[in-house]
Parts: sequence; C-alpha cells; structure tokens
Amino acid sequence: MTHNPAGLAVYASDPARSRGRRHPVTPAPTRNAFQRDRDRIVHCSAFRRLVYKTQVFLNHEGDLFRTRLTHSLEVAQLARDIARALGLHEDLVEAIALAHDLGHTPFGHAGQDALNACMAEHGGFEHNLQSLRVVDTLEHRYPEHDGLNLSFETREGILKHCSKANAQRIEAREPGGVARRFLDHTEPSLEAQLANLADEIAYNAHDIDDGVRSGLLTQDQLAAVPLFAQHRAAALHEHPRLAESAMGRRLLYESIRRMLSAQVYDVIAATRAALAAAAPADADAARRLGPLVCFGEAMRAQSTALKRFLFANLYRHPQVVETTARGQQVVRELFATYLATPAQLPPEFADALDRPRAVADYIAGMTDRFALREHERLTGQRLFA
Repeated sequence: MTHNPAGLAVYASDPARSRGRRHPVTPAPTRNAFQRDRDRIVHCSAFRRLVYKTQVFLNHEGDLFRTRLTHSLEVAQLARDIARALGLHEDLVEAIALAHDLGHTPFGHAGQDALNACMAEHGGFEHNLQSLRVVDTLEHRYPEHDGLNLSFETREGILKHCSKANAQRIEAREPGGVARRFLDHTEPSLEAQLANLADEIAYNAHDIDDGVRSGLLTQDQLAAVPLFAQHRAAALHEHPRLAESAMGRRLLYESIRRMLSAQVYDVIAATRAALAAAAPADADAARRLGPLVCFGEAMRAQSTALKRFLFANLYRHPQVVETTARGQQVVRELFATYLATPAQLPPEFADALDRPRAVADYIAGMTDRFALREHERLTGQRLFA
C-alpha cells in the first residue's frame, strides 16, 4: 500500500489539503483541522443533549439502553478501528461519527417522522440536513460567526442523505459545496463512507443487545438470523458452559462481540479489494469511483437479513410502536402549540422570520425528557408515567 508523507494512504483525506472552512481560522499549533472539528463537536451543546435522546428505547424505560450519545461513541470506535486498518484519516472519521446524529429529534426516528409531517408544507425535515444545520447555524459558541465552522470534509460526511430539492437549495447558497455530490452523483470521502457503514454495524449490534435486555427479543428468536446464529454457535462450541441459563448474558455478549468482529474484518477485506481494483490516485479520485467502503457480498446479504429481522421484531414490536406513537403525539402537539402561540418559544426562536423552521429547530434540539416536560406544561397532559 502506497502512503503519502503524512503516513496516510494516498486515497485518504489529508487535513493539509482540506477544502477549508467557511470562515478562515488561524491553524492550531498542535492539532490538525479534523482534530479541531472533533473537539468542537464534543464541546458543543447539541452533542451533550444526545445523552437524553432516544435510540430505540426512551430514556425513562431504563438506564442501560443505548442513547444517541452512546450510539455515536460506538460508531466512532468502530470507524476509527477500521480507518486505522485501511490507512484512512482517523480524526476525520471520528468527527463525522460523533456529529452524524446531532440533528436528530427526540423520540428517535418516530419523532423525525412526526416533525417531517408537521413541516410538509414548509420544506420538510431531514435529520441529516438538520445535523448540518446544527453545526453550520444553530450552535452559537463563537464571536465571529454562527455554527461550529467545521471543515468541508466533516460537513460533507455529516450530510449523509439529502433530497434533490434540499441539495439544490444548499448548492445555490454554497456552489460546489457539500450538497454538490447529490446533484452530480459522486460519493463523499472514504472516511464519510466508512462512518456511514460503521453506523449500520453499530446499531445492528447494539439493538440486538437492547432488544434482548428489554425482553422484546429472545436469543431463541435470534437463532433464526444467520449472522447472529453462526457466531452464537461458535461461542457455544468454544465455551460450552455458556449454555447454562445463568450464563445467558455472557452468551449474548460473546455472540455480539464475534458478530461485530466478523463484520469489521469483512469490511476491511472487501474495501481493500475494492480499493485495489479501483486504484484511486487521491481522495478526490476516490469520490468519482462509486462507493468503495463496503461489505463483501455474503456479509451484505447477512446484514440485510438482520436489519429486516430487527425491523419486523423490534422496531415494529407493539410495545415499541405504542411508546413511539406517544412520542409522535408530543412532537405534533408541541409543533401546533408553538406555531399558534410563538410567545411560548424562547425569544431567539419566537422572533425568527421563518417561524415554522424555527419551531422545527427548537423541537429537534430537545431531549426526550425536556420535550415531555414542555408538552405537559403546555397541554396539561402526562403521556408517560
């Protein structure tokens, strides 16, 4: 593998060749541009709020379930490990991973769907676009500008998905910027591709753990999922004592650990093969060669089967659906109340010219528990015990 002088693979993003920030800054003496991005993300308010935002189970349902914060940390850990093996830039992939859910609503994807429906006549709501909006506009930490003023490469990775209409709006404000790839059908950096895949690996694994912990899934059910079943069988073969009922949690953890390792090694091998075949000369060339960070064909099929299982048996479990339906009610009623009575909003949101977008910004920034408190204050209803 050929490396550049910085010790990275030639196709890795190089902070010395970054496309820069929207507002120029003096270089830091001890940190590269991507390290500074990561540090700005970790210290921002939106990052701290992730600790009380739903992944699958609401915060009040238990202290040990994943939240958006712990999910983001798990994504960052996986992404850094794979980046190191592939010669990609670890600081960039970590920054993207830590920031990718900053714009997520309370109550998980159900909250996002509810807010998108509320905003249907006002441009809609996309949580990836909202994450970019958080780091570009909504964080107020610096005297010279709004936002965190992150590098192009980190912002590009944060905008994982974007509708054509929104991409065109961003492109009009920022020609050739982070939305251009959605219009010319190129890819983001390899680090952004990796953060995206690490996200998938992380939530598939930890949602199994949380699903079993909650009692909504059983290991017997999971035995029908090939990706889990083969690693559970291997764990039992090597450690027969794990079959004892008292060892159930250890068996689950060992099965998930092996499953995670298998996916990581598969991504490394499949991506190395794809990079060897495509032979990108540099990071920009990699963007023009289609997705290169990938699973092998067999692992992709197994991962897809696991996602389908989780969708049918966990995300659509009646208990989860009933809980998230109440979360959606909170979002809808908060939106209607704030839109009708903007005096209930903090002044910086109440005075905004685009009131629907300001209401969406305010609600999207809420934690689950703050949204519930606000809903009870405004409506007198307590939807969760």
